Amino acid sequence: VQLQASGGGSVQAGGSLRLSCAASRRTFSTNTMGWFRQAPGKEREFVASITWSGGNIHYRDSVKGRFTISTDNAKNTMYLQMNSLKPEDTAVYYCAASPLRGVIVSTAQFGSWGQGTQVTVSS
Repeated sequence: VQLQASGGGSVQAGGSLRLSCAASRRTFSTNTMGWFRQAPGKEREFVASITWSGGNIHYRDSVKGRFTISTDNAKNTMYLQMNSLKPEDTAVYYCAASPLRGVIVSTAQFGSWGQGTQVTVSS
């Protein structure tokens, strides 16, 4: 499966962005979809995940209440609405797909990755 992420950009603190991740198709390998991010000099970290049914949603604590993950099955697309952005949200954001279900938060559990989109939040 191929994943195409888009929607990154530069905003000031408190602003909003919506990321999109289009999947070439939905198969057993895309049971769970997720967003990760990687800041310069840091490891890639989990942000949020969801299944195509819209259930089994999980967020990292630092984005709860500010980010919302969702899917549009008709478009095979996953979204990440990011509000109240902070400078510490600055990173390259990656979408990923996993054949697993449940609490899926490790990069090792995701087998397919998109190319990443840069999000920069200035103070």
